[in-house]
Parts: sequence; structure tokens; C-alpha cells
Amino acid sequence: MITYDNGIHAIDAEYVRPMLDAVHLVVHEGRAAFVETGTSRSVPQLLAALASLGLSRDAVDWVFITHVHLDHAGGAGQLMQALPNAKAVLHPRGAPHMVDPRKLVDASIAVYGAEAFGALYGEILPIASERVVSTEPGQRFSLADRDFEILHTPGHAMHHQVFFDHHAKAVFTGDTFGLSYREFDVDGRAFAFPTTTPTQFDPDQLIDSIHRILALQPRTAYFTHYGEVRDLPRLAVALERMTRAFAEAAKEASVDADVERSLRDRLLHRISRVLYAEIEAHGCTLPAQRIDELLGLDIGLNVDGLIAWLARNPVTKQAIAEGNPS
Repeated sequence: MITYDNGIHAIDAEYVRPMLDAVHLVVHEGRAAFVETGTSRSVPQLLAALASLGLSRDAVDWVFITHVHLDHAGGAGQLMQALPNAKAVLHPRGAPHMVDPRKLVDASIAVYGAEAFGALYGEILPIASERVVSTEPGQRFSLADRDFEILHTPGHAMHHQVFFDHHAKAVFTGDTFGLSYREFDVDGRAFAFPTTTPTQFDPDQLIDSIHRILALQPRTAYFTHYGEVRDLPRLAVALERMTRAFAEAAKEASVDADVERSLRDRLLHRISRVLYAEIEAHGCTLPAQRIDELLGLDIGLNVDGLIAWLARNPVTKQAIAEGNPS
């Protein structure tokens, strides 16, 4: 667990690798809130962190969830069972999937297979509907006298929201402000890049959401992937540049005449080239093998999300149909 200012703590969800997936715990005047839950396998760490801070389980008032992708919300059902007073705060598009998670589970098993799904996520439990709060933009939730404001932020997912902590002047960004792994920090400067994972990525919505987050003038952000990040105006410029570059690369790949490689392979090449050039410009000197280890999963998911976006775009839909997106 990493402890920051203003009673904010980052707990490693121990998903896939260390410092990939953070759950944040906010403590204020004896009350507590979790932001995200990790997977079901993360819940013991979260409860242990709570106890290590001298807090009982009934001190938790809120479980704030940015969106219902399972690395963010898979443990919500199990965590809520352990927190007698807490309510889960969800985007209205995501809330039904936490009350009845069967569609989420079935879709994930279709992607990963039952064995791998179980190893990654464990058992996904439902949350009783009376313990779920569906949000509206601008709605506020109080932790003692500390307000958290809701901002709906489509682009990564239609069911995405972020939480602005007025006390700390901080925003909990989920995946809307990209991914920022601490291994890429150079001289205290963070590197962030967009996440375009399936199935609801939209570049224009994502850029608009980034601008609206920045308009809140947060001093700092807390990323689910991973932890505290500052210098947000600089990162916003880079995120917009990369989001546009990813979208353009996807369009180019969809009309590429190289029939020897699938659309996915063509797009993997283009996205990797964009991202690695940005990493080099940032001044990162990690060996290429280490960069591959850190970003391989993300690049593959980004490519899948871009292909899904292309398939919804009438301009590129025909090109994909004539190619091979597998």
C-alpha cells in the first residue's frame, strides 16, 4: 500500500503483475471510501488494508466504481458483502451489470475461456439492487464533509465516470485519462497513453472527456493503472495526440493493400510504432524487452478496441468486411 496526501492510499489489486491495477482507499474523519475494487481475488488485500489503518468494515460508506470492466469492478460483489454500510456508486449504464453480472461473466468467459477467467477474476457476485446508487452528472457524494463530484466520461466506455474529490482537488480517472505505469517515469515526469480497449472506444468522445476532466483544474489524478500522477495539462496534450494517432493508424490499416497480413497484424505494427516513438521521445531508456513485457497486453487490447471502432464506422466498415480482422 502506498500512502499519499489527503488520506488517499493506493492498494495493489495484484492483477496480472505488480503495480498494474490499483484500488484507492480514501479516509476522512474516520469514514472511508474505496475507489474501484479490483477482482474478487483482490478483496482480501482491500480488507487487510482497511484493518491496517485501524478502520472497521462498517466505516466504509461508499464503493465508487468508474466502470464495470472486471479489472475495475470484478470484486465489487464480494467486497460489498463484507461492508455492511457501504453503497456502490455506478454509472446508470453499468449498474444493471453489477446487480446481475451474468452477461459480463458470459462475455468474459467467451474471450478468456472458463479456466483463465477463473484464474484472473474468481467468482463474480451480484450486488443487491437496494445497495446500488446510479449516478447523474454533477451529483455529489459526501464522505463526512468531503464531497466527490460525478463526471460522466464516455470514450473508453459508455458506462465510464470519474470522481472529483473537492477536498484534495484530485480526480480518480479510471481509464479515461489513460494508463500511466510508474516504470515509465523519467525524472519525476509521468508517461500516459490512451486505452482503447473493446468495445466502446470512441476517439472524439474520449478527447472531449479528457478536456472536461482538465476543466475541473485538478492538482493531481489517481489512475487505476497506476496511482498518483501530476502535470495533467502536459499529459492531456499527449493523450489527445496519441488518441488521434491511434485512430488515424486504424483507418490506414483498414485500407492497407497488404493482403499477406491480417488487419490485426497491420494495426499491431502501426500502434506499436506510434507508442514506442512516444516512449522514446519521453526519454525512457528501458530495454525493449522490458517495454514489451509491460505493454504487450495493453497494445493487443488497444488493437482489438480499434478494430471494434472501425467496424462501427460506416466509412471503414466495408474495408474491414473485405479484409481479415482476425
